[in-house]
Amino acid sequence: MKMKSLLTELYRNKSLYSMALPGLVLILLFSYLPLFGLMVAFKDFNFKDGIWGSPWIEPFYGNFKFLFAPGSTAMRATLNTLYLNSLFIVFGIIFQIGLALLFNELAGKYFKKITQSLMFLPYFISWIVVGVIAYNLFNTDTGVINSLLKSMGLNPFEWFTTPWVWPILLVLFHIWKSTGYGMVLYLASLTGIDPSYYEAAKIDGATKWQQIRYISLPFLMPTILTLTLLQAGRIMNADFGMFYAIVGENAAIYNTADVIDTFIFRSLRLNGDIGMASAAGFYQSVLSFAIIMLCNKLARRLDEDSSLF
Repeated sequence: MKMKSLLTELYRNKSLYSMALPGLVLILLFSYLPLFGLMVAFKDFNFKDGIWGSPWIEPFYGNFKFLFAPGSTAMRATLNTLYLNSLFIVFGIIFQIGLALLFNELAGKYFKKITQSLMFLPYFISWIVVGVIAYNLFNTDTGVINSLLKSMGLNPFEWFTTPWVWPILLVLFHIWKSTGYGMVLYLASLTGIDPSYYEAAKIDGATKWQQIRYISLPFLMPTILTLTLLQAGRIMNADFGMFYAIVGENAAIYNTADVIDTFIFRSLRLNGDIGMASAAGFYQSVLSFAIIMLCNKLARRLDEDSSLF
């Protein structure tokens, strides 16, 4: 009976299911099938025996021991990933919402479109190009900023050997590249607010700041919570392209700019230990799952309708 109901449902909505089929196939191929490879994290993998034939090892000692060893660089990379991604989320939200509110108040139609397009443009620039820009800006000998400092009689600054400045610079690059895209999402939510709310507020004598505080921001809150939750779900997955293009192999700034993704790539490339890299990826996924569950619980307390599940 259940099978008959399922077949009836599939036939009745065959057009909708056929449109969803490509997405479902991609999810199956790239999200579910690779899960079988997780067993490599618990095996002493070798190419001769393959995934199934390689011997099992003690789960929390073998491939995972480097993650929890005292003074492990993996723990440093974990903390850096959490810290930097938290900065990206917080400052990204602030700038995206702020600019969305600003653009929502602009009256000039053509000026608004042109400015919005220019702000959206950096989103399409490759991180490789951004890395080249960063190098030409902060290079000690020929960089634009140090050249300006020299022209003013000041000493050049050693950007690429000073770890503490890179969280600031990485946040600035992230804001520059992603703010335009995020702003569009919040701007779409703002345009969906009924104008009668603002008209009533003006009649009651509300200032522009009061309209933003009591109308715009409350209506934006569901969008803010949903997008924040989606970003929190990937808080342990740093943007590999960004960090590898800008930081690269510069060990002098690893203390503040080395993240899990670049650490795994570097360890796999140098050691060729697939089991260790798989263990790090599994550890990364478990932490991401724990964080999204916690954030979703907090979001449900703030607004039950805005939680993901």
